[in-house]
Amino acid sequence: MSLRVEVSKEVTVALKAGDKLKAATLRLLLCALQNKEKELKRELEKAEGEQIVATLLRQRNESVEQFRKGGREELALKEEAEIVILKGYLPPQLSKEEVVAVVKEKAAELGATSMKEMGAVMKAVMAELKGRAEGKLVNETVKEVLGS
Repeated sequence: MSLRVEVSKEVTVALKAGDKLKAATLRLLLCALQNKEKELKRELEKAEGEQIVATLLRQRNESVEQFRKGGREELALKEEAEIVILKGYLPPQLSKEEVVAVVKEKAAELGATSMKEMGAVMKAVMAELKGRAEGKLVNETVKEVLGS
């Protein structure tokens, strides 16, 4: 079953349960998935759907930061609730230790020892961890590993 169909069913369940926040969040996700399918003129692959979810998560995380800076705690809490809902549509995220292990492995494979090779290491690591780790975490980890 495609992610779009799954989300569509979940919207119905959330509406029947009276969960307005979940229904609204899933409608947003459903709309983003449908727009991408229309743009591509085909059904999305699993990885493409996960990429859209990751984009929505990144937007929510940025919003939380901005709302907290602006003193709007109630809006930040709403965004955090949406983050929890959206994370359910991504594969489990890797821990910092697991990301460090992959970064060290890829750096060794590429023979990278300095920050000059950061781009190559990032490209290799992101290809391996696609959807299982945030780019920000990978970037910080690569900097730590290559910087030391």
